[in-house]
Amino acid sequence: MDIRSDDFYPTRLERPHASFERRDPVIHSDRAERANGPLNDTELARYQRDGFLVFNDFLDDDTVHRFRADLQGYEQDDSVLQAEGTITEPGKQEIRSIFGIHEMSERFDRLTRDPRLLDMVHQLLGSDVYIHQSRINYKPGFHGRGFDWHSDFETWHAEDGMPRMRAVSFSIGRTPEDNYRSSLKQQKIGVPADAELDRLIDHHGIQAPTGRAGSLIVFECNTLHGSNANMSPWPRSNLFFVYNSIHNQLVQPFCGNRPRPGFLGNRDQPHGLTARPHTPSRQVG
Repeated sequence: MDIRSDDFYPTRLERPHASFERRDPVIHSDRAERANGPLNDTELARYQRDGFLVFNDFLDDDTVHRFRADLQGYEQDDSVLQAEGTITEPGKQEIRSIFGIHEMSERFDRLTRDPRLLDMVHQLLGSDVYIHQSRINYKPGFHGRGFDWHSDFETWHAEDGMPRMRAVSFSIGRTPEDNYRSSLKQQKIGVPADAELDRLIDHHGIQAPTGRAGSLIVFECNTLHGSNANMSPWPRSNLFFVYNSIHNQLVQPFCGNRPRPGFLGNRDQPHGLTARPHTPSRQVG
């Protein structure tokens, strides 16, 4: 595959490509925007260093309960189970992810527009933003499979055409065509080589953020991460949504394939989100 002149992050090439330094900042705002945002200097420095932040008990117990009840309702709804944006566990009819959830759920849409979240996003990305992708992830007890090591940006860049590293994810509680149909069940394409993982982990170590239900993790789009299988008897679920800068809207996928469906990568010339009040219990900053 030829490297396009507008491709700042070539990936999935016929021949292995040596690793190289990123060409975008981790925090995109200027000094004044950083000073006026909800994240303090310590939190900004930690995000710059680690690529993620954790806020325990961000949502109160009642809000967490309502989201769980929503998920239980989706599991009983045949129209949701059969929807293209619903991904099931390999070989089963148990839900793994429901995509485009902010367009299905008023509660989820309101959460993505929470002023406290948007203020953080504006502070980190330095611009208005839109939702690139949203989903609920679910791991049933005993059998919920994990995700291998990966960078979300690698997929968004190769398969969606996201040009630069100017996106941030929020989580609470050669490429085949239609790779998403299998990769969302089990990640195989675009994962780092073992030798590269060994080098990165030897140099930087591994961190395992944890928190009780309702805790929030904010992580930069190129943060290398994965998740293990759920061997416990208790199901796990989390809300996941991605903010992308309005100045970083999608172009043609860099892997050369046709774009993935809109529920995976929003291509509708989106405008910046407007805030809507929500009631998370944790004050940021």
